[in-house]
Amino acid sequence: MPTKLILDVDTGTDDAVALMTAALSPDLELVGATSVNGNTTIDYTTENTLRVFDWIGLPDVPVFRGCDRPLARPQAPRGMATRIHGDLLDLPPVSRGATLQSGHAVDWLIETYLASDGDIVLCPVGPLTNIAMAIQKEPRILEKIPQIVIMGGAHDHGNVTASAEFNIWLDPEAARIVVNCGRPIRMIPLDATHRALVSSEDAGRLRALGTPAGEAAARFVLKRIDGYDATQPMPHRPGAAPVHDALAVCSIIDPAIVTTSFIPVDVEVDAELSVGRTVCDFRFRGGKPANVEFATDADEPTFVAMLLEILGRTA
Repeated sequence: MPTKLILDVDTGTDDAVALMTAALSPDLELVGATSVNGNTTIDYTTENTLRVFDWIGLPDVPVFRGCDRPLARPQAPRGMATRIHGDLLDLPPVSRGATLQSGHAVDWLIETYLASDGDIVLCPVGPLTNIAMAIQKEPRILEKIPQIVIMGGAHDHGNVTASAEFNIWLDPEAARIVVNCGRPIRMIPLDATHRALVSSEDAGRLRALGTPAGEAAARFVLKRIDGYDATQPMPHRPGAAPVHDALAVCSIIDPAIVTTSFIPVDVEVDAELSVGRTVCDFRFRGGKPANVEFATDADEPTFVAMLLEILGRTA
């Protein structure tokens, strides 16, 4: 039976690949998607989400607009993320009927989980604002969330500061609420996503699939490679780039695609130089119990093979 899934997205290029992977995988049932401010503003992340579903012929997947700014901080200046993603995805405007649902994403998350059988995995791949807001507004949803799979965080190095990954850095207060919520959490950080890169040759293989999803993924991978080569090239693999959010989705389909350690993790919210850092206590020096299954490596060949298999499908 397919695993039920909700994706919370700040749709740029890697979110788009994640959405297509989740929507087309026979192993997943995508219940809906919620948009959040992050890679670009909420207007664009919402429009991009609708464009993705429309493009692959799944206009009926419910999409709900969420929070347009962090919980407690001013809106961050646009910079690195928009250089890699742009604002609007390179997809046509909606033409097949994909429509934004009425109501706020936070309220839909609450209503959906309270009405569920506790069988819908939650996968946030952007800043964690919507998820933290839902937990704060209605804590009873926690007992109905079987697992939270987060794309975010970093231990070895950050991508927006020396030590912080973008999704966590943009709303660290929200991230701290979520990682300490008491539910089973798997975190897919840069430590893992940078070990599973997608190359320009892989983009050619995606395009050769001849499907809408394969064509879109090829465009987005090549855009990511250009952006990464210009701003933060992969030192061990020029001409390739991570597709972070898709790896998080693939880890739900096949958890063995990532190598994890179950450790205490918290989020720094106060320090001047390291705000947004995911503090990973691999040696259990802080006296706190483990709360996060933290990924430290990933299987690149399996990841690429999964993308090629799933994105070769049509709706």
